[in-house]
Amino acid sequence: MLLRLAYLTVTNTFAALRLLPMGDRDKDVEILALRHQITVLERQLGADTRVRFAPEDRAFLAALLTSLPREILRRLQLLVRPDTVLRWHRDLMKRRHARTCRPKRPGRPPTVRSIRALILRLVRENPDWGYRRVHGELATLGIKVAPSTVWEILKQEGLDPAPSGHPPHGPTSCARKPTPYWLAISSRPSP
Repeated sequence: MLLRLAYLTVTNTFAALRLLPMGDRDKDVEILALRHQITVLERQLGADTRVRFAPEDRAFLAALLTSLPREILRRLQLLVRPDTVLRWHRDLMKRRHARTCRPKRPGRPPTVRSIRALILRLVRENPDWGYRRVHGELATLGIKVAPSTVWEILKQEGLDPAPSGHPPHGPTSCARKPTPYWLAISSRPSP
């Protein structure tokens, strides 16, 4: 597309240079001849047939014609409506903006090495901690990392993210809970 666009630009530049020595009357005659040819082509194509422009042709026409004021653009005899030319220009600008604003690396940024090292150190020093406990300790330190990130780092290092030696929540000792009052009363023998 870029090669074709460059070709169109060069050939039309030479065409514009050819117009420099011509007088206004000669230019007017050429414009009238071109308008008449467009009218003949439109008549032959019919109302239901649309002319298809290549992307390079669209880019060239959009760049050439958008500098004109809208009222002059509406008076021109074109194969497409002036609003179409303006839409082509908007699309070109949108694509150009999207191309320049695209991130260099798509996706989530990698975890910082120091945080990764801290996670591995916490797990090696406390082997019974799971990924949620490590995430909580990091949050206490003010380090913002998702629990799923801690899980992934542990999995990549071949460590168990949720060790089964201890329950994931609560105290590590198995203290007996007191019996609720209503259960204690209902289990008494009646007198």
